[in-house]
Amino acid sequence: MASREAQLVELVDADGGPTGSATVADAHTAPGRLHRAFSVLLLDTEGRMLLQRRAAVKTRFALRWANACCGHPTPGDSLIEDAALRLREEIGVRDTALHRAGVYVYRAEDPATGRVEHEYDHVLVGRVPVGAELRPDPEEVAEVRWVAPGLLRDELAETPDRFAPWLGGVLNVATDAAPRLPEAAALATE
Repeated sequence: MASREAQLVELVDADGGPTGSATVADAHTAPGRLHRAFSVLLLDTEGRMLLQRRAAVKTRFALRWANACCGHPTPGDSLIEDAALRLREEIGVRDTALHRAGVYVYRAEDPATGRVEHEYDHVLVGRVPVGAELRPDPEEVAEVRWVAPGLLRDELAETPDRFAPWLGGVLNVATDAAPRLPEAAALATE
């Protein structure tokens, strides 16, 4: 399998329309090229969110806390299927229905590496039972923890540099979608 940096991502315009493709490495080289991505939020049946601390080897925002998993759909592939595959690979969660909450578009430069995230980020939400088995890939994930959304919002406000720069925006998109997504209902109640 080719390295993740050599895999292709779909470049998009400001409205999410496809404009071509580039490698992950090229899309994340300054100044960054807007491309399709996904961020998966997982909630357990008690309403807690799964966070992962990104592995030290990540080329962007290493060792920062982020949502359950992130990735890039391969051009022409199904967004939901690619996100479900990434969730299995990165966290070990299987057979979880993912639902579209909305899109978060952002640009952030990693001060440690100079790499750039400029993403048209599809926010997906899923639910797992309390105590669901997790098998994080140590090449991708340094550690995981479950947190109540209200506590996460407090931590994001108090220590934003501990978190991936997209996490607050992704959480807001999922919270706004909560009335139409039973999987995200806990986000709106805190």
